Amino acid sequence: MSARIYFTKGDITEAEVDAVVNAANNDLQLGAGVAGAIRTKGGPRIQEECDRIGPVRLGETAVTTAGNLKAYYVIHAASMQLGGRTTAESLRNSTRNSLLRAEEKGFKTIAFPAIGTGIAGFPMQDCAEIMIGEVLEHLKSRTSLEKIYFVLFDDAALKTFEGTYMRLTARPAAGQKA
Repeated sequence: MSARIYFTKGDITEAEVDAVVNAANNDLQLGAGVAGAIRTKGGPRIQEECDRIGPVRLGETAVTTAGNLKAYYVIHAASMQLGGRTTAESLRNSTRNSLLRAEEKGFKTIAFPAIGTGIAGFPMQDCAEIMIGEVLEHLKSRTSLEKIYFVLFDDAALKTFEGTYMRLTARPAAGQKA
């Protein structure tokens, strides 16, 4: 079975998947944006685990349990330094490494936000191209992943990701709740 890619508007902290991806800083401090929402809804255990693991190198990832979230795990994708900006290289590496961590754990489902487009200031269109490109490249090889979700915060982000997917694959995007 080949993996399917889905795009949906919503709250990633509500995704019922094996792992949600956190748009993290390399210190693994859960501050604002997606990380803040994960900290708030997931509870203090996630930050406690991050404190034991971090820091990690820029572009790397770390896996923790998901506390009170509906997901089982959180993959922290370090696309920026604390207080810094996401770069194309760090986004590409952190997306690729998130997929590799999912493989190592044998995950079947994963949910990504639009990493780096909030407080880290990365352009939405560039984010969509890099992240979807990395996912498509990953899916060329054998994978445990069956469903890959992009859970996007608003209509504009959803439209950008769906349009980018269609342009890159010549196929319409699938829509399904994570």
